[in-house]
Amino acid sequence: VQLQASGGGLVQAGGSLRVSCAASGRMFSNNGMGWFRQVPGKERQFVAAISWKGDTTSYTDSVKGRFTISRDNAKNTVDLQMSSLKPEDSAVYYCAAARRPYGSRSPSDYGYWGQGTQVTVSS
Repeated sequence: VQLQASGGGLVQAGGSLRVSCAASGRMFSNNGMGWFRQVPGKERQFVAAISWKGDTTSYTDSVKGRFTISRDNAKNTVDLQMSSLKPEDSAVYYCAAARRPYGSRSPSDYGYWGQGTQVTVSS
């Protein structure tokens, strides 16, 4: 599976942004997918995950109610819709494909990573 993230950018606090991940490879529809984020000097942080069917999602507490993860297996895409953005959401966002049908909060459960897209939220 190869992953390509896009859609990052600069947005004001309180605004919305959608980041997308395009996957290539026949195994995409069998993999749980996740979004992580990372700021310089800190470990990569779990943001959201979705199961292979898209019927199970999970979020880190700080984004619950503001972010929504979704996927379209016909198009091989997984999106992260972010709203009510805060400056502390600023980071490089990475999409990842899990080695199993369900997503996970642990980066070690993911075998494939996109290149990351920068999200900057100004105050």
